[in-house]
Amino acid sequence: MTADPHHPAPLLELRDLRKHFPVRRGALIQRTVGQVRAVDGVSLTLSRGETLGLVGESGCGKSTISRCILKLEDPTSGAVLFDGSDIATFDKPQTAAFRRRVQAIFQDPFSSLNPRMKVEEIVGEPLIVHGVESDRSAVAARVRQLLDVCGLSARLIDRYPHEMSGGQRQRVGIARALALRPDLIICDEAVSALDVSIQAQIIRLLEDLRDEFDLTYLFIGHDLSVVRHICHRVAVMYLGKLVELSDSDRLFDAPQHPYTQALLSAVPVPDPEIEQRRQHQILPGEVPSPSNPPSGCVFHPRCPLADEDCQRTVPDLDVVGPDHRAACIKIDRPVLEPA
Repeated sequence: MTADPHHPAPLLELRDLRKHFPVRRGALIQRTVGQVRAVDGVSLTLSRGETLGLVGESGCGKSTISRCILKLEDPTSGAVLFDGSDIATFDKPQTAAFRRRVQAIFQDPFSSLNPRMKVEEIVGEPLIVHGVESDRSAVAARVRQLLDVCGLSARLIDRYPHEMSGGQRQRVGIARALALRPDLIICDEAVSALDVSIQAQIIRLLEDLRDEFDLTYLFIGHDLSVVRHICHRVAVMYLGKLVELSDSDRLFDAPQHPYTQALLSAVPVPDPEIEQRRQHQILPGEVPSPSNPPSGCVFHPRCPLADEDCQRTVPDLDVVGPDHRAACIKIDRPVLEPA
């Protein structure tokens, strides 16, 4: 089947991705007594040049998805397709080529950088490991170029991570991710450990790099104001499942799923008068355990719209508007005209 030029194949596709971790008990002889459903049937596509935001509470499965994409975890079922190929079928050379094309920026720039390595070694290591550069002077020149692109002085090349600020360390992490000229960068809470003023600088840098190098981002975060600023589309997760997927502006202006509405109602507004008049939607109870999720819709124990049908029916991620999907049987569906 030939590709449709008007609808090019996505760079990344998740097909019914599931990752369940076994729960074992026993000191000498361990037995499996249950499973933690960290990711439970997620399907997504990510186009070239796009930034897709993945949001939700801690423990909803966002980072597990990123680990499956990076081949740090093997999916229980489903598939991760990169450029049309299932990464689970890659042999050693294909995996090495895949790792050159997919890089990550991690949450804590201090723990993600080797404290015993200088900046030149940290940023230059991927070039040496993947055989891009072997000459020391060429590696040093490339490192200086990457530091300049990321807004860092070449004088930092001989410094250790503890000799730099948090923002400088994160820029070093970004330079390292750029070293192999990747197609996709996974930003796993990449700015959440930084001060607000530094966050803004890093976000602007990521946007500039995306435009300059035609990068694609999967941006995992919990700061919804940051997500709205940088992302083209946003996917909302709850207890291992996608509950809403939409264009960024449409999702923030008109959220359809009750969980998304509650998330957005918790985002403070800078104007104190408006903030005082706003109605905040407080969800009752706690997030259920992923080892024992509720029947039917996983959100029904906390949902203000839930009834008996929600306890029995697992909702699909259905169309609720133009390029807008939500997993809730209580949302009115648009009447679609026949093609």
